[in-house]
Amino acid sequence: MFWTRGKTWLYNKQSNGCFSEKMKYLILLIIRLYWILIPQSKRKKCIFKKSCSHYVFETTQKEGFIKGLKAFQFRYKNCRGNFSIFQNPIDNKIQMILPSQTIIDREEIAERLIK
Repeated sequence: MFWTRGKTWLYNKQSNGCFSEKMKYLILLIIRLYWILIPQSKRKKCIFKKSCSHYVFETTQKEGFIKGLKAFQFRYKNCRGNFSIFQNPIDNKIQMILPSQTIIDREEIAERLIK
């Protein structure tokens, strides 16, 4: 019985790796279709310098499905308004505070928002 559990666990572990790899390519395909089918003029303007779709695409491609999913979740929660751009009084740098209370520097903020 222990051997059966071990084999089942090993089988599931191998399946999850395969599942994760398939999901990675599914996300990449969906993003590419989004780029092809939806003209840039119809897309929502991103508050980040690197658009949300490009950020999620690169993260998924380099780091896999789980990291890509987390990148999507972070961007989705923080790219929906309720942000504030300010000049840090300590070092006079332009920064943005996101809804998650994360602070990002000017290099990550879309230029259209800074001007």
